[in-house]
Amino acid sequence: MPPMQDADTSPTTIDAALLAHLQTWQGRTESRDDVLTAAPVSGLAATLDRDDAPPQSGTALPPLWHWLYFLPQPRQSEIGPDGHPRRGGFLPPVPLPRRMWAGGRLRWEAGNPLQVGQALQRTSTIQSVKHKAGRTGDLVFVQVEHQFSNAQGLALTEEHDIVYRAAAQPGDPVPPPTPAPRDAAWQRTIVPDDVLLFRYSALTFNGHRIHYDRKYVTEVEGYPGLIVHGPLIATLLLDLLRREMPGAVVAGFDFKAVRPTFDLHPFSVHGCPSADGRSVALWAQDHEGWLTMQGTATLA
Repeated sequence: MPPMQDADTSPTTIDAALLAHLQTWQGRTESRDDVLTAAPVSGLAATLDRDDAPPQSGTALPPLWHWLYFLPQPRQSEIGPDGHPRRGGFLPPVPLPRRMWAGGRLRWEAGNPLQVGQALQRTSTIQSVKHKAGRTGDLVFVQVEHQFSNAQGLALTEEHDIVYRAAAQPGDPVPPPTPAPRDAAWQRTIVPDDVLLFRYSALTFNGHRIHYDRKYVTEVEGYPGLIVHGPLIATLLLDLLRREMPGAVVAGFDFKAVRPTFDLHPFSVHGCPSADGRSVALWAQDHEGWLTMQGTATLA
């Protein structure tokens, strides 16, 4: 997730001048290098309760597990009150205190899989910064494109959608929930306890307090419980596909977060292959049957 500004200095509106300033970040790029080491793969396999063989050099990296790498590592003195780095740097300093990993679109290049042991370069570009006035205040949408390349060339392109929101206020209207589909062929129940959330935060070096600090998330950000990481839910969706179709090769994945998921109740992930076998509809739902994330995996 991107950095967040200290809550006590956040303005309440995004005016034209501020938006124009934020849009000067459009087109900015940065490149970083990393190595796809084995230890994070073993850690996530254990966290997802898989019985995979220990990863070796050349082991294929499961789809979305590249999120274990290229992790921000700011100094402790640079951390803001929410547990994220203070604003500034590559991402635009959007002065709204709540944000979410809203979704994304990913395309893997055929014949060039990501593998344990590879050296990888990520080139990131801020594609757009857009503003919208929502029912509960300002919304700012930031789209970032990441291109991942190994020694053979481009391996993965990812478009990452980030949404920044105004702070919750008493009496804010609540968006009506969407019922989840009822035609699932596959289903798995997930218990989002504190340990699961902690382990995923540790694996992704994510200090955001909404995932582990109950007092902060309820009293400062106004949520009823700890928030389950959006990337974790997306990973669980594709993990369900891997469990049900272990030989399938994912060529693309589009997903969108619809509703926050909290640690207060179990939730479930579901899937339904298309009739032609070329894609799989995937979604997550809460304990009441409301849709929380939806996605489509395209198969090679």
